[in-house]
Amino acid sequence: MNGKCPSPSCRDGNELPILEGMDTALYMVATPIGNLADITYRAVETLRSVDVIACEDTRHTQLLLNHYEIKKKLIACHAYNETESAKGIVSLLSGGSSVAYVSDAGTPGISDPGARLVSAVREAGFTVFPIPGPSAVATLVSAAGFVGKAFTFEGFLSPKAGRRKKRLGELLSRPEAFVIYESPFRVVKTLEEISSLDAERAIVAGREMTKIHEEYLAGTAREVADDLSSRPAVKGEFAILVRPKEEKEESDDNPEET
Repeated sequence: MNGKCPSPSCRDGNELPILEGMDTALYMVATPIGNLADITYRAVETLRSVDVIACEDTRHTQLLLNHYEIKKKLIACHAYNETESAKGIVSLLSGGSSVAYVSDAGTPGISDPGARLVSAVREAGFTVFPIPGPSAVATLVSAAGFVGKAFTFEGFLSPKAGRRKKRLGELLSRPEAFVIYESPFRVVKTLEEISSLDAERAIVAGREMTKIHEEYLAGTAREVADDLSSRPAVKGEFAILVRPKEEKEESDDNPEET
């Protein structure tokens, strides 16, 4: 494979033509994290143009395809069958088919399946093209007001309390911010664990981002945990940015300087 971009729309120029067939390659397509309008023109045209779409959940992906009136053959490739499914996708590529891969939401391979598939496809000698777009971590960072040169993306923490708290302690001791994902069933517990390790640590939590009930909560981990625990029910997936530990600014007046 020559590794060239197969779409005229990604080369020099301002035109965005409809694609007429795709190179034999794997296309990693980012899809909306909630709002179905949050998808790029290129992503829609890629899904319309490939021969097969592999996805984390065929029922979930079908809703997106129906919205954009896209009719394609779907095959499942999720966390529990990714290695085996990758073999089938390599066979499709070997037969000359172009394949797109989408996870349930956001960019594949970021706390979602996709990495093993990409590795297998590259090892088989085929090209992988990313079709960029939405990502929950980038969405939260853009709305959090975080000012810094770096942050750590941790994704989902271990469901085991001991491992989770140990990892939180390690992350909290580092000088940069970090981002985690959390379910509505465990978010209060996780925030309480952060608070027990650092009572004053500030966070910004995004709930149901880009959806109808989108919400952002800012404060200490304890304050946000209290807010959520006071509600009749906590719904929606969370992305949480934990800010770096605040350090006292050095005074401009240094008595040792002359």
